[in-house]
Parts: sequence; structure tokens; C-alpha cells
Amino acid sequence: MTLFTEPIGSIPRTNKLLEGISTNNFESFLDEAIIETINEFEKTGSIIITDGEQSKSSFVTYPLTGLTNLHNSGMRIDFADGHHRQLPILTSGPFKFGKYAVEYLKNAMSKSKLKFKQAVISASALSLLYPPDGIADYPKNEFIEDLLNECEKDIRLCLEQGAEKVQTDFTEGRLSLKLDPSGGVLQHFIDLNNQVFNRFSEFERKKLGIHVCPGGDHDSTHSADIDYLDFLPKLFDLNVGNFYLQLASEPDREKVLEAIQKYMKPNQMIFIGVIDVLNPSIESAEQVRDRVIEAAKYIPVNQLGTTDDCGFAPFCDDRSTSRETAFAKIKARIEGTKLAEKVLLLH
Repeated sequence: MTLFTEPIGSIPRTNKLLEGISTNNFESFLDEAIIETINEFEKTGSIIITDGEQSKSSFVTYPLTGLTNLHNSGMRIDFADGHHRQLPILTSGPFKFGKYAVEYLKNAMSKSKLKFKQAVISASALSLLYPPDGIADYPKNEFIEDLLNECEKDIRLCLEQGAEKVQTDFTEGRLSLKLDPSGGVLQHFIDLNNQVFNRFSEFERKKLGIHVCPGGDHDSTHSADIDYLDFLPKLFDLNVGNFYLQLASEPDREKVLEAIQKYMKPNQMIFIGVIDVLNPSIESAEQVRDRVIEAAKYIPVNQLGTTDDCGFAPFCDDRSTSRETAFAKIKARIEGTKLAEKVLLLH
């Protein structure tokens, strides 16, 4: 048996790419950045990789590329260090994606023979684009139907292209309990995302996953102050086969692992975060090994995998972590998972 290990998605952009963003000369450096990122992934010993999201503006806004029916006055998300991100808002219908994730996947797959994972954004996150006061001639129920169709298409195209996994980013899940402590918004988000996932076959859902974390950006978070245990009971109601859970940065990992053990289901793979992407210190392989062995006390080994807590740069302008640090942490995850595998499979 093998302990599976996968990245979440984003890698800090190359210096040339960052310079290109600032000088509006972005496209000319893209292929070079993707090739360099894939090469660095290969050096870590990774079996499943991503393109590092080098060409995404952010993990949440890529489908909005080129759209003209948006205004920059949407929901504001505040981070603990005082900075914020602001979503756009839809001004007219219909809602269609300007870009699908499969475009990134195709380009990356042409550059390596390794297996690829593709991250997509959740229907629940994109639902926040619809204005609270509504849109004349485009009622919310029509928007939701368009949204579900587009999110299904985004995932299905990646599966058809040959993605090994398609991971839906759901960082707004924990945040929803800050917006609505009663859990009503969270339940709405769960139901909305399941309306997408339920369109796929049982076989296809084994390739689908959900990623949750308290929202990392510039080494800060938007919802780490929300108790993970208030969120986890509902999380495992999502109808996917893989769960990528931030854990390394949690102050009480065993408390979280007890909750995972309580609420996880027999057909679900649990990828625990063993790398704290917000901490500049590089974990040792032995530290990773110990975190996996700790988790194996609560999660059956045949349902256990490892991942990073979050992407290293979910927004393109995030320079808080160097590429060198990111890949050193990934290498530690790979090597530490192998060390844990040797220990766990002897028992």
C-alpha cells in the first residue's frame, strides 16, 4: 500500500512573471514560468503535480477573465493582518465563465508526463457575485442555474482532459461561520456545491475533491479564529471522494483529528495538511513523518494521504513566500510521507 501525497495548487510566481504583471507584459513570460515550475515539482519527487497556477490571477477569479458584466464593488474579505481582498459583483446576466480551468490543464499537460491535478473554484464562492438587491431581468434562480451549469462544465472538461484529480477550493466554508454563526450560510454553501457534485457519477466523484483552509494570503488568514470543530461536521456531507484539510497550522491538531475521525465516512480519502505554508520555517522530513503517524491514530491508513495546508500563493501578487521555500517544503512533504509509509506499513 502507498500513502498518497498531493499539492494543493499554487506556487509563488517567478520573478519574471511578477515583473511582467507589474509592467503589463505578463503573457510573454508564462510558458517559461510554467516549465520552470513543473521542472521544480519533478525535482521534489512528486507523482501528482500542478502548473503552480502561474497564469491564474487568483484561485477564485480565473473564471472572470475577460468578463465585462462585473463591477469591483462586491464582497470585501478582511484578513487578520489588516489587508483585504474584494470580490467583483455581477451587473447583468447571463453568467458565463470567461475562462475554464481546462485551458491551464491542457497547457501544463503538454509539458510533462507526470499526472496533473487541477484546482477549480466552488459554486458557493462564485454565488457571492450576485448582488443582494438582485438584477433586473436576471432573477437569482436563473443565475444559480447558469452558475451550476458553468461549474459542472469547468470540472467535466478537466476530467475529460485527463486530470488525475479535480479539486474544488472551498476556503469560504469556514469564513461562512463568521458571516453567519448560525450555520445557515454554510448549509446553503454545502447544498449548492452538492448540486454540482451530484451531476457526476460515483466513479467520477472518486476523482473529485474539496480543499478547505482558513484562507491564506500574504501569510495571514481570514477565518482562523473560527473553531474548526464548528465547520467539520457539515464538511463531510459534501459528495466527493477526497478531502484536503489544513491541519499543520492548527494549534490543537489532535482535537481536529478526533473530529475528523468522528465525522468522516468510509468512502472518503482524507489528505491532511502536514506543511504550514504560512510559516517560513521549512519542516523536516521527520516532522512530517511524525504528523502522519499522529494522524494515523485517528484515520485508517487506507484512507489517509498528505498535502500542504493551502496553496503557497493563491493570489498572483503574493510574494510572502519564496519559490525556494515552497519547493523545499514540498520536498519535505514527499520525503516525510515516504518515511511515515515505512513505519505505518510495518504495523
